[in-house]
Amino acid sequence: MAEDNKNALSKILKQRRVTIPLTLQELANASGVSPSHLGRIERGERFPSARILRKIAKPLNFDEDELFTLAGYLSAQPSSVSSLGGRQLDPYVAAVLSQEPVEIQRAVVAILSVMKSMVAKGTGCDIGFTEYVRTKYPGIGEDIITMIEDILEHPPGG
Repeated sequence: MAEDNKNALSKILKQRRVTIPLTLQELANASGVSPSHLGRIERGERFPSARILRKIAKPLNFDEDELFTLAGYLSAQPSSVSSLGGRQLDPYVAAVLSQEPVEIQRAVVAILSVMKSMVAKGTGCDIGFTEYVRTKYPGIGEDIITMIEDILEHPPGG
């Protein structure tokens, strides 16, 4: 796995843990993975195996397939980007996203997952979404950013 993807996954996992919020010890207790191993994963010193990802998926509110796709264990096919955490994406959104490179698909799924978690928790956090995405993921085109903004403003079933 490329070093950038490894580091991106470690940041996504840590960001999700902190957003929930969980301490490393709480995540360790919920998943059965030692806090020291989780810390090495979050620092990018270790890459989680599929077994570890399966253990941490539920405590971090990830769908296993979503987490495996972010880790690169599953390729993001049109069928795998048609849902986010068990909710169906609009067919047009899934079709547009499936045309993007896998790295962009992973970034979009990660962004949507974090945003979904924040909305579910009612944090009321105003993080300057558009500016954040442009800075953090410069490869994402304006059409994808607009699509994500639309999903956040008009969530499926919302």
